[in-house]
Amino acid sequence: MGGIDSEVEKSAQKEKEQKKLLALAPIAKPLAGKTLNKRIFKLVRRAAEKKCLKRGVKEVVKSIRRGQKGVCVIAGNISPIDVITHVPILCEEADIPYIYVSSKEDLANAGATKRPTCCVLVQTKPAKGELSQEDQEKLKTDYDQVVSEVGEMASSMF
Repeated sequence: MGGIDSEVEKSAQKEKEQKKLLALAPIAKPLAGKTLNKRIFKLVRRAAEKKCLKRGVKEVVKSIRRGQKGVCVIAGNISPIDVITHVPILCEEADIPYIYVSSKEDLANAGATKRPTCCVLVQTKPAKGELSQEDQEKLKTDYDQVVSEVGEMASSMF
């Protein structure tokens, strides 16, 4: 009997994934794959705990215009799409790597908010105060790993 339940759950999970992919915007490129998604959400979660995260279009745009660096994670299922179409352009002008993920709800969960989030900017240093050396190194290694993979995806796109 236990095998039937797990098959039903697996089919429901696949159906959810299909719906997420159907809701994606046409400009959502480069889109993170499954393993990169997990790494990105882990990085976003860690950055949120250490207060190294800017949430929402307004905060992200303000930070980019002020010259702050990081990696920008954008949700691909935003409607209307006009809300975020300018963010990748700003990122390219400021040499900030950016990547799309499939769901704004998943991005919000990773960023420790209940409200769905369009985009986040992950930074290596908090806005106020300092991180301990150990926390700084963990965040930096995760950050560097994600940035290198995002760079590879972006270079293969062009």
